[in-house]
Amino acid sequence: MLLRRIVAACPQSRRMFSSSANHGYESAIQELNKEMESVFGDPPANGLASSANNLNNEAQLPAPSISESSFELTHTGKSGEAQMVDVSPKESSKRKATAVCKVILGKKVFDLVVANQMGKGDVLTVAKIAGITAAKQTSNLIPLCHNINLSHVQMDLRLNHEDFSVTIEGEAASTGKTGVEMEAMTAVSIAGLTVYDMCKAASKDIAITDIRLKHKSGGKSGEYWWTQ
Repeated sequence: MLLRRIVAACPQSRRMFSSSANHGYESAIQELNKEMESVFGDPPANGLASSANNLNNEAQLPAPSISESSFELTHTGKSGEAQMVDVSPKESSKRKATAVCKVILGKKVFDLVVANQMGKGDVLTVAKIAGITAAKQTSNLIPLCHNINLSHVQMDLRLNHEDFSVTIEGEAASTGKTGVEMEAMTAVSIAGLTVYDMCKAASKDIAITDIRLKHKSGGKSGEYWWTQ
């Protein structure tokens, strides 16, 4: 209400206030104070001037800095280019990772797999071998993955009569300076694709779903379990 009275009484102050962005808050407030004093005979309360100072102080506050503990993408350089992570400073430790996925077959294909009557042969055995082979070839398939000396790869394929699907679980292990999560996830992904390839002659209505990391251990980040 006070500002409205001031502007109504002093048309010139309205023009001045509208151009304050060009002259700065502080000079505009000083001119307005002088006009208010000439109209009312008393200097204005300190509240208006202090409000301008607060605005100036807020404008000068530094932007919040990102915490040093924030996570960063390690596969990008300072200018955003792709790069392979240098793991040479890291300590070697035992690494293990387990990944899972599900292949939904449908009843028709599921019954053929159970009876081992697919034209290409034993679906589960071929998919198991494909998963082990894929884990060993991960660095050739995913450009920025390190070439890891795997000490163990295990594949487990389980038929589910409840929803006519195959659950695929793959585990990779190594002792080294980087994790084996990608090896485990590549293993189950390729095993799932192999199931599809073995069964596609009988049906194209096959879905590979829920590819995810189930568990990992070792390394700086420690242990992880999928909990969702």
